[in-house]
Amino acid sequence: MKGIVLHGGAGTRLRPLTHTGPKQLIPIANKPVSRYAVEDLLACNIQEIAFVLGDTHPDRVREYYGDGSKFGKKFQYVDQGAPLGIAHAVGLCRDFVGNDSFIVYLGDNLIKGGITKYADEFRRSNSDAMILLTKVKEPSRFGVASFDGKGKLIGLVEKPKKPPSNFALTGIYMFKPIIFDM
Repeated sequence: MKGIVLHGGAGTRLRPLTHTGPKQLIPIANKPVSRYAVEDLLACNIQEIAFVLGDTHPDRVREYYGDGSKFGKKFQYVDQGAPLGIAHAVGLCRDFVGNDSFIVYLGDNLIKGGITKYADEFRRSNSDAMILLTKVKEPSRFGVASFDGKGKLIGLVEKPKKPPSNFALTGIYMFKPIIFDM
């Protein structure tokens, strides 16, 4: 299993903090926020991580993480440039992923308790995809999942005015490489 950390977006709502670097490198408890994503992936025994970089100071990300050797792992970088969305960013990683399952982790998210149990569950499952969701009180502020009458996930809607559910996306996605063929 491999990991992908998305390091895109301009972080305009966090200005002036993001004038000098990407939002994912803003420190929380003395560590860049994306470092928590990396640590969660490493706790899942992931050996290779690709960082998808946007156009906001990508050099700072490369400088901070390097080639992964200080973590005992292998890190690669994929330039997305202009923000064209999560699907586009993941698509750029097709060669990196190869035939391995992988976890996509938005680099500006923090997940209490980590993701190891979810990664283990995904590894044991026959599912081609797993999306981590959480129940929220104000779903119109988030991307949310929609379900059919049997509880099957049928769609994802970004910040809907009339939310189809109160289950928000956490920014953690797990896939088998077959998703590139869909």
